[in-house]
Amino acid sequence: MGQYMPEEKKTANDFEWIGKSWDQLDAMAKAKGETCYADDLFLPRMLYAKMLRSPHPHARIKNIDLTKALKRRGVIAALTGRDVPIPFGILPVSQDEEALCVEKVRMIGDPVAAIAAIDEETAEAALEDIVVEYELLPSILSIEDGLKQLEELELVAPDVPADAQIHAYADSGNIHKQVALEFGDTDAGFAEADHLREELYYYEGNTHLPMEQHASVAQHGADGRVTLWSSTQTPHYVHRALAKVLEMPTSQIRVIATPVGGGFGGKTDPFQHEIVVCKLAMMTGRPVKMTLTREEVFYTHRGRHPVLMWVKAGIKSDGSITALHFRNFLDGGAYGSYGVASTFYTGALQTVTYPIANYKFEAMRVFTNKAPCGPKRGHGTPQPRFALEVLLDKFAEDLGLDPTELRLRHLMPDNSLTVNHLTVTTNGLGECLHKVTEASGFQQRRNESSPGKGLGLGCGSYLSGAGLPIYWNKMPHSGVQIKIDRGGGVTVFCGSTDIGQGSNSVLAGIVAEELGIHLKHVIVVTSDTDLTPVDLGSYSSRVTLMTGNAAIAAARPLREQILSAASEVLKIPAEELTISNGKVGQLNGSGEPVSFVDAVQWAEAKFGTLGSVGSYTPPRRGGKFKGAGVGPSPNYSYSACVAEVTCDPESGLYRVDKLWLAHDIGQAINEKLVIGQVEGGAYMGLSEAMMEEQVYRTGNSASSGGSGPAGLHKIPSMLDYKSLTSLDMPEVETILVETNDPEGPYGAKEAGQGPLLPIMPAIANAIYNAVGVRVDEVPITAEKIFQGLQDLKKGKSGRVGPKKFPSITFPEALRVEPPQ
Repeated sequence: MGQYMPEEKKTANDFEWIGKSWDQLDAMAKAKGETCYADDLFLPRMLYAKMLRSPHPHARIKNIDLTKALKRRGVIAALTGRDVPIPFGILPVSQDEEALCVEKVRMIGDPVAAIAAIDEETAEAALEDIVVEYELLPSILSIEDGLKQLEELELVAPDVPADAQIHAYADSGNIHKQVALEFGDTDAGFAEADHLREELYYYEGNTHLPMEQHASVAQHGADGRVTLWSSTQTPHYVHRALAKVLEMPTSQIRVIATPVGGGFGGKTDPFQHEIVVCKLAMMTGRPVKMTLTREEVFYTHRGRHPVLMWVKAGIKSDGSITALHFRNFLDGGAYGSYGVASTFYTGALQTVTYPIANYKFEAMRVFTNKAPCGPKRGHGTPQPRFALEVLLDKFAEDLGLDPTELRLRHLMPDNSLTVNHLTVTTNGLGECLHKVTEASGFQQRRNESSPGKGLGLGCGSYLSGAGLPIYWNKMPHSGVQIKIDRGGGVTVFCGSTDIGQGSNSVLAGIVAEELGIHLKHVIVVTSDTDLTPVDLGSYSSRVTLMTGNAAIAAARPLREQILSAASEVLKIPAEELTISNGKVGQLNGSGEPVSFVDAVQWAEAKFGTLGSVGSYTPPRRGGKFKGAGVGPSPNYSYSACVAEVTCDPESGLYRVDKLWLAHDIGQAINEKLVIGQVEGGAYMGLSEAMMEEQVYRTGNSASSGGSGPAGLHKIPSMLDYKSLTSLDMPEVETILVETNDPEGPYGAKEAGQGPLLPIMPAIANAIYNAVGVRVDEVPITAEKIFQGLQDLKKGKSGRVGPKKFPSITFPEALRVEPPQ
């Protein structure tokens, strides 16, 4: 089995496919409507399932009566939580979800029963026949609610009463996770500083909005095996969860990830509907499909955590950061999801852009009776990055420095260790900053712009896959198998999931490059637990780097076999031969080349059936302290953005005129796809910056300004949930910076999530440059800017943002010495 090893890097001119642009493999099939998504599947005798969801944010389930529902014509089966009681979850430390709630519900939208019927209409009608008796429990609907409860209980009793606690396994009360880490000595660092600032920031929660809703189809075969087709980013982890809840060996379960119509992190958890359709298929002996409504997708969620942040920073007159202290409070919603990892991520990646001498990071994730938050594009990093980049602009103003100059003076060097023991291999942020400021005329235009016109700068960084798997082990993170047939066709098998980012095209391009053939001769088979080796999934921007390295490791032995066989036939040393453009010929160009097909047949005659396997495991990096597993990565990408805005100084209404966005890609595999990823990140970041928010009613109908109970999602539809459309999107000038990183395939880094991070602070900084209003929270709306403008007229600061921060005592920080 091959394991990827870095080799001497080539330039783009040395490649046939790498660094070029080609159409995504499945582009025409999607354009013509041929692509078959999960909801397109139809199997003979198939049933349709629906789930009954709780109307209460927190309640005990006293009784569920299915009698009337089962008598309805066309209803074939019904389920409650007692039929599938084993809890599950994505992280080993947060196995807190149930396919259907057993003892109590923890949010509006929690499923309590399921129906399988001959059609969707019958299943939907039967839900109204189910009678559920609830006992209402106290609700926690905000970070403040959860922390206030903790403050009160610390004075009265050591534990939260069972009725008020959302999960019994929480660290304390309804605090899911507490983190306190200190690297170096922040007090000493603050004492050295020439300038100090303490700031409060808030980042509202928002959701993924994939075009395709969650959908699954299950079949229980005559052989006793269960097959699940599902719109998922992580078939391997769904496979694992099904085996646990259904109490079946994994060898008796097959999970196939169908083409995914957008994920952005929202389809990385194993979900309740995936388990429910499998159980109903086992009960009925018939295939079962469930497609969530758009409203149900809002409740399934796993989107961006709302985060309240307190930041204290010390800086010298030259701009160097002597100390940085973050305190973050995350609203986690009703379940754990990836929340423990998200909590650590709100601190871990702050250090890889600029050197920080001393760093302290404290965080709490609060359980609330709302839809669970989890991994949305950027996974815990956009919130603190927004705070840090706005804070740096404030320091630049204090010091009389241009914001670009402040950042350029202090960048993490290549091949260095951060204060929290992360390894930076290459850092292209300096070039990104030069490129966007030069293209936009940032320094000059920012200082000379007319009132209402402003330019702002933001930077960011992200990882290229996590250094450790979710379930810690020493096995590979990605595997690839390749088979070559006698006709020269190459089939590549891999467990990674293409969620629209084009990872199948990247995989095919790498194999075509290594074998010297045209892309059209490569067939890609992915995301089928019966056919493909394990890949940990499409999340944390890991696929290009990890699957790409595994593909190289699998392809190179086959190339060697083909050249070895051709060498014997042609009587030319193998080291003097190459494969290019589907032909085997001499490196010096002399002689007549032979076809790839002929060479493959010679190789099969010599070696037998041609097949190879390759795998990739990231290098072991990071510290030895508890929590060090979150943050290490093979390499980090970097981004810089300049935003130009026009803002009305009377109303606060504004538009974004243009974005200049440079991204350190390492090396583009397919340039067209990279540009698409960068611009997609820009779109999502801009939408979050300007308008997106997932908000809930916090009181009864009278006090919350509308119908519905506390805990009800106010806008669970794409009609009411505001996000940018194509008509709202400004021009984006995309600049790719290549640093040729030694860890990536051909030098590549991630491009799926990093480009989002600098957008939000760039907008906030541009608004300040335009009208002098500081909006220290996301989204940055016209109403908030108007409030700041009114304050300016009254002689106040014009700052809009959180004004109070909880006075909670964190546990004593674990002190870790910075690396030498």
